[in-house]
Amino acid sequence: MLKSMTGFGAAAIETEDYKVSVEVKAVNQRFLEINFHMGRQLSQWEDALRKCIKGVAARGKLDVYVSFADKRESQAHIRVNKGLVLAYQQALNEMSDVLHLARPDDVQAFAAFPDVLEIESDSDISGMKPLLLQAMEQALANFDAMRAAEGSNIEADFAARLKKLLSMRAKVSELAPGIVHAYRDHLQQTIAEALQSQTFDETRLIQETAIYADRVDITEELVRLGSHFQQFQQIVAQSAEPVGRKLDFLIQEINRETNTIGSKANSTEAAQLVVDMKSEIEKLREQVQNIE
Repeated sequence: MLKSMTGFGAAAIETEDYKVSVEVKAVNQRFLEINFHMGRQLSQWEDALRKCIKGVAARGKLDVYVSFADKRESQAHIRVNKGLVLAYQQALNEMSDVLHLARPDDVQAFAAFPDVLEIESDSDISGMKPLLLQAMEQALANFDAMRAAEGSNIEADFAARLKKLLSMRAKVSELAPGIVHAYRDHLQQTIAEALQSQTFDETRLIQETAIYADRVDITEELVRLGSHFQQFQQIVAQSAEPVGRKLDFLIQEINRETNTIGSKANSTEAAQLVVDMKSEIEKLREQVQNIE
């Protein structure tokens, strides 16, 4: 099954303690790039999240957005800074002696002094990890389903364009013998004119013969082109893993053979068919860029 590199998937899971939301967005890219957008508290699990993603995606630029809410009642602890309290007490005693004023003996008065009471909150969110991974897996499942649906559409487009290309290749094959005969007639006429001429140009005759041998026969190119089309169909039909790079390479070979046919086939009708083929091949190439 073909899969597109572009896609989107989201999931949100909520328990009594936490709520986690994950979004995955991807666009085309030659290699795999993963960018996380989440709080620093979650960075401890980035490797685990990255492993989940690599199990689904092989290519593309992925942006992963993760947010969470801690619904637990805050378990705060208040710690008395004893050293600071004693320092305040000593300082006040000295001030009392200097100013001849009564010493403050009220504990509440000491509690109001800066940094005497320190509040420590429980920020341990280790219990959220299973929930986070579950949300990521669900988001990736939705993401992968969207990519598969888009891949199915692209596969249908491939089939339609390959059908056109095979039809045009068949037409070029039908024209090939006529192209050979036409060029042979031209060559024979050239040789006849050269033999009748008093200024016989042997070099030109050799050149024409060499050109005939090299240019006219497009049989090999047509055979290779047919083989490439068959390989393309097989790769698409049997795709159990990412095949985008294979198809991209094959498109280059298809384009090369088509260009060679266009340069060899000295025929207006064949040239028009080659132009139409190159147009379809370019559309194939554009679609291949979307395939993982």
